[in-house]
Amino acid sequence: MMRKHLPAFFMVTLLVVSGCGNGTGNLQFTTWGEEYIEQQIPATAFEDGWQVKFTTFLVNIGNIQVADADGNTGASMNGTVVVNHVFQGEKPVFSVQEIEAKPWTDVSFEVPVATPEAKLGDGVIEWDRDFLVEKNASLYVTGEATKGEVTKKFAWTFSKGTRYTECSGDRDGKVTQGALITNGGTDAIELTIHGDHLFYDDLQSPNALLRFNPIAAADADNDGQITLDELANVPLVEIEDGPYGTGSAADINDLGAFVTALSGTVGHFRGEGECFGEHIQ
Repeated sequence: MMRKHLPAFFMVTLLVVSGCGNGTGNLQFTTWGEEYIEQQIPATAFEDGWQVKFTTFLVNIGNIQVADADGNTGASMNGTVVVNHVFQGEKPVFSVQEIEAKPWTDVSFEVPVATPEAKLGDGVIEWDRDFLVEKNASLYVTGEATKGEVTKKFAWTFSKGTRYTECSGDRDGKVTQGALITNGGTDAIELTIHGDHLFYDDLQSPNALLRFNPIAAADADNDGQITLDELANVPLVEIEDGPYGTGSAADINDLGAFVTALSGTVGHFRGEGECFGEHIQ
């Protein structure tokens, strides 16, 4: 994926930590949805030839915690920012100046249910935040899928919040756990949102494929609008174009619950880096 330039930050926190003679550096967090959200997921990415274009991709993101291996806190963002990832470029989330230069191996963040205190980020107006609050939601996506002459639209609101911990990812060609601050340097960390995860056919397998046929077929009234309620009426065991794998996840028996579970996997670290995700209220 092509990387974007870093924007100016609207949230800056100064943090004084006990020094150990290592000097200090800076830490910046942005979020980006990559071309799959900004542009489209092409038909070549799907196993069954559909293509998907998002028109809205609201994410409530924040509550970042940065600590070292001994549990000492280096930075803390208590709050969230609502961003719309269909707008171009990386979106500012949080920054810290003059943090002790050393490894901060424990970095976590959240995509929680929005509150009225959530700040308005790039591409967002008050209505967007208020909508998430009203729907008790952390994530809201709209878009349409096309294949030949067929178009199916969707508007999905997810109330499932997720906390992402034990994050690691590629930093200058090396897998790095958390953040690494050098004296006088800046570690720029991207909290990457993967919109294509909503269409995976497996919750845990690294070989999961993108499929849309079963989602399209869920449009029971054939009105061209696919709702989460319609997806919930599709038992996983009855999907012919499958199988749909749940791994060790429990109580996920229908396509609605499956897609909702997938919504908790969209958060990544430094592009393709991984975190451990867990459900939060």
